[in-house]
Amino acid sequence: MGISTIITVLTLLSGVALFLYGMQLMGEGLKQVAGNKLELILYKLTSTPLKGFLLGTVVTALIQSSGATTVMVVGFVNSGLMKLSQAIGIIMGANIGTSITGWIICLSYIDGQQGLASLLSTATISAVVAILGIVFRMFMKKDIFHATGNIMLGFAILMVGMQTMSGAVSPLSQSPAFTSLLTSFTNPVMGILFGILITAVLQSVSAACGVLQALSVTGGITFASAFPMLMGVGIGAATPVLLSAIGTGTNGKRTALVYLLNDLFAMLLGSVLFYGTNLVFHYPFLDTVMNPFSIAALNSMYRFAAMLLLLPFVKGIERLTKVLIPNREDDEEDSDTLDLLEDRFLNYPDLALAQCQRAMDSMAENVVKNLARAMDLLDHFDERKFSKIQEKENRIDKYQDKLDTYLMQMLKRELSNAQSTEVSKFLHCIPDFERIGDYSYEMAKVARDQYEKKQS
Repeated sequence: MGISTIITVLTLLSGVALFLYGMQLMGEGLKQVAGNKLELILYKLTSTPLKGFLLGTVVTALIQSSGATTVMVVGFVNSGLMKLSQAIGIIMGANIGTSITGWIICLSYIDGQQGLASLLSTATISAVVAILGIVFRMFMKKDIFHATGNIMLGFAILMVGMQTMSGAVSPLSQSPAFTSLLTSFTNPVMGILFGILITAVLQSVSAACGVLQALSVTGGITFASAFPMLMGVGIGAATPVLLSAIGTGTNGKRTALVYLLNDLFAMLLGSVLFYGTNLVFHYPFLDTVMNPFSIAALNSMYRFAAMLLLLPFVKGIERLTKVLIPNREDDEEDSDTLDLLEDRFLNYPDLALAQCQRAMDSMAENVVKNLARAMDLLDHFDERKFSKIQEKENRIDKYQDKLDTYLMQMLKRELSNAQSTEVSKFLHCIPDFERIGDYSYEMAKVARDQYEKKQS
C-alpha cells in the first residue's frame, strides 16, 4: 500500500468523521429547539398506523436519524406507553424520513460559477451558516439560540465532511482496480452485502448514503450497483437499534426486531419485483451512471414505495414478531412494569403519575397473589410455591425502592396542588403494600415450619 493510498484512506475517514459529528450536532440541536417535546408528540399522535407512519416520517426528517427515532419508540413500547402496532407505523415512517438527509447532502455538490452564482456554492453556503452558528453560540444567552447555533454549525461541519469525502475519492476515478471493485457490486448479492457492511460499521443510514454519494463523483457507480447497495443499507442500519434493545422487556425486543424485519421485507420486495420484471423487460437504465442527486432520488423512491407496500401488513408483522420472540414464562402474569418509571417522563408530571399508577397497580397485584399463595400453603405446602413467594417478595421490595425514589424525584419538579396531593397518596400507599407483602412471606415461613415439623 503506497503513501498516496494511505493519505486517501485517512482523508476519506476524516470526512466520514466530520459528517457523522455534524449530523449528530444537527440532530441534538433540533431536539433541543423542540424543547424535548418530540417524544411526547410521538406518544400522543400515534393512535393509528397511518398517523404513526406520517409522524415517524416527519420526526425522523427533523432529527436526521431513523435509529434515534426507533430507539425512542423502543423505550415507549418497553415502558408500556405505546402498543407494538403503533410503533410499527412509526418505524416505517422513520425509514422514509431518513432519506431526507440525502437531499441535504446534495447541497454540498452545488458549484457556483462567477459573479452572483458563486454565492450558491457549497463553500459560500457553509461559511455563512458556520459564521451565523458561531455568533448564536458565542454571543446569545438563551438556550434556544445556543441550540440553533448547534444546528447551523452541525450543518456546516456536515457539508465540509461531504466535500472532504468527495475530494478524497475523486482521484480514484482513474484507478482501474477501484473501477473494477465498484463494477462487482452490480451483482445484487455483493451490492446488498456491501450496503449492510458499511452501514453496520457507520451505524447510520444517512452516513452510508453519504459515502455512496461521495463515491458516485468518480463516475463508477451505476444504477445496477447503487440499487442493491441502497437495499443493503437499510438492513445494516438495524445494528444500533438491536443493540438498544439489550436489557429491555419482551415488547422492547420485538420493537427493535420490527426495524430489521421492515428492511428485510423491503429488500425482498425490491429484489423480487425489480429483478423479476427486469428478466422480462430488460431495463435499459441499468448502466446509467449515478450522481449524488440521482442516488438521493433513488433512495427516497425505494424507501417510500417499499414502506407504502408494507403499511397494510402492520398486523401481520406484529404477529410475526410475537412468533419470533414469544412471551417469557410469567410475562402475562407479571410484566416488567418497573420499566415504566423512566426519567424522561419526569418532564411531564401527568404522564409520570399515570406511569406510577400503573406500576403501583402491578405491585398491588403481586401483593394480592402472594397473599393468596401464602394462605394456600397453610393447607397444601409446595416448595415451588414457597420459592415463588420468595421471588415475588423480593420484587415487591424493588417496587417500593423504585417507586419511592421516582416519586421523590417528582416532588423536586414544579407540580400543581392536585399533582402534589396525588404523589402524597402514592407515598402513603406504597409502604402498606410492602408491609402486606412482608406478612405474606412470614405466613409462608410459618407454613413451611408446620410442614417440616408435621404440625397442623
